[in-house]
Amino acid sequence: MRLWIILSTLVIGAAALGIVACGSDDESGASAADSSPGVVSVANVDGTDVLADSAGRTLYSAAIEKGGRIRCVDGCTSFWDPVLASPADAKRAAAELGAKLGVVTRPDGEQQLAFDGLPLYTFAEEDAGELEGDGFVDDFQGTRFEWEAARTSSDSPSSSSSGASDDSPGAHGY
Repeated sequence: MRLWIILSTLVIGAAALGIVACGSDDESGASAADSSPGVVSVANVDGTDVLADSAGRTLYSAAIEKGGRIRCVDGCTSFWDPVLASPADAKRAAAELGAKLGVVTRPDGEQQLAFDGLPLYTFAEEDAGELEGDGFVDDFQGTRFEWEAARTSSDSPSSSSSGASDDSPGAHGY
């Protein structure tokens, strides 16, 4: 009888742990899953029209990844969560929003949403309706990233861009 109680307790504990793990609200994993392009929208944040994920979080890109060359890998993705998407979802979202959306393939084989050829990310350090990552500069593995919100209007600073170029020293991607 005592063995049965111990085994029952272990099984119930393991099941509860599995439920907690599956229901995790961890933002680093949640933004990629919640950001399917079928629910990408245009949001007005601080007077600026930007692309946002399903949770209302602003989407960002870095000019260093122009042409879909993924350089935000490893530690970078702890702060900048890739927005994952299928080509069909990107095409549907592009039609709905009238935006230049597509996908690029990440080094791990995942498909990532791209806006005007630039891979999109959410910033783990901000909540919905914020633009904290706009203009943020950081460095990962010798590559300098200058992040800009994915603006949907023609006054986007991306068109004049931030001095980053594909031939920057140390910018070898993965």
